Amino acid sequence: MRDLAIHAEGLGKTYGTVQGLHDLDLAVPPGSVLGLLGPNGAGKTTTVRILTTLLRPDTGQASVAGHDVARQPAAVRQAIGLAGQAAAVDEHLTGRENLHMAGRLYHLDRAATHRRTGELLERFDLSQAADRPARTYSGGMHRRLDLAVSLVGHP
Repeated sequence: MRDLAIHAEGLGKTYGTVQGLHDLDLAVPPGSVLGLLGPNGAGKTTTVRILTTLLRPDTGQASVAGHDVARQPAAVRQAIGLAGQAAAVDEHLTGRENLHMAGRLYHLDRAATHRRTGELLERFDLSQAADRPARTYSGGMHRRLDLAVSLVGHP
């Protein structure tokens, strides 16, 4: 459904004889916040991997930002940003260098990468630490940098 940010019907995934996800339905309106809660093995990571096109479902269908995750994975990836439960930054690079690297991965040109890096450093209050190695950042600064990296591509 095009008016939903995320729509899933009957999603399922098995790993050999283990059922990792069974018959999941979701309807998430734009602008809302969704939390996936449950015990280990409940299918939370599998769900996220399917919705971010990192894994194909065995059953059911899903769309993210109006794009089918199985048939239009490139469009889904262009529309989203992903920040996982662990920071995905290079500890040896500075905050600025991490954002520049993400810009290159998103195929932004040099000027757009420079502009977007400045915007995100400012937005996440990381400007003063931008040229320090990420390994010197506090836990909260790491998390903010990780979120900034997930937004480089304008999801």
